Amino acid sequence: MATVIVPAHNESSVIRECLDSIVNQQGVDHIIVPCNGCTDNTVEIVRQEYPQVVCLDIKKPSKTNALNIAEEKARELGISYPVFYIDADTRLSKDCIQVISKKMQENTELFLTAPTPIINTDESSWLVKTYYKVWTRLPYIKEGVIATCSFIVSEKGRQRFDKFADVIGDDGFIRCHFKNSEIANIEGAEIYIKAPKDIYSLIKIKTRARLGNMELIVRKKCPIMESKHYGNVMTSRLFSRDFLATSVYILIALVIRVRARLQFKKLDSYQWEKDTSSR
Repeated sequence: MATVIVPAHNESSVIRECLDSIVNQQGVDHIIVPCNGCTDNTVEIVRQEYPQVVCLDIKKPSKTNALNIAEEKARELGISYPVFYIDADTRLSKDCIQVISKKMQENTELFLTAPTPIINTDESSWLVKTYYKVWTRLPYIKEGVIATCSFIVSEKGRQRFDKFADVIGDDGFIRCHFKNSEIANIEGAEIYIKAPKDIYSLIKIKTRARLGNMELIVRKKCPIMESKHYGNVMTSRLFSRDFLATSVYILIALVIRVRARLQFKKLDSYQWEKDTSSR
């Protein structure tokens, strides 16, 4: 059996799709939705339409704080593992929870997992589609628990840290507590993610991810940092049929890198950037 936590901040336009993909799945003991800092009707939707879900109305708009409060509630209810932390703007495939739970039970050395991400770019601009065409094929994306917007932790894995730190990147915080050999995306279990429609929205969320990783390193919140050996992946692709797409990707990545460095100088006053184009 499993516990599912779905943090939500002003997710009224997408929360139904997410919860509909979860509530009828087998192998779930508790579903907890910690709504945090909501100024829309997310709380009302969850409480009125999903009575089987525990809805928490938290005034402070903070995802990591919401996760900590949700875990406290889960322990009160009798937490069961693995724990699924699912973003509210995503959907799970049928039997996803059962498939992942079974896989983690069979392989006790898997402490952190995620469904296989399926990124929908049907409504995205050409630049966004081109970026993802290159990005999804990068080696580090295929290592696991990247680009899924969600993660699943075993009971043993959850012992690696006390609480979620007050950081921008909760997924990055989790991932850097595990070795690459201890994590995996699970085949046969999928998570559906809608890509941003426009390039500015893409740059915003990718800047946030990069900024979050920078913060983790500076604040020394990464106990495990394995070296990466990707070789000259981009160089080889620049001299291939993917020249145009790779060039576009490199240019966008450069903009993201520069933007993250500028924002890092004002980290204390950082305002969470969110993709609203895909909602």
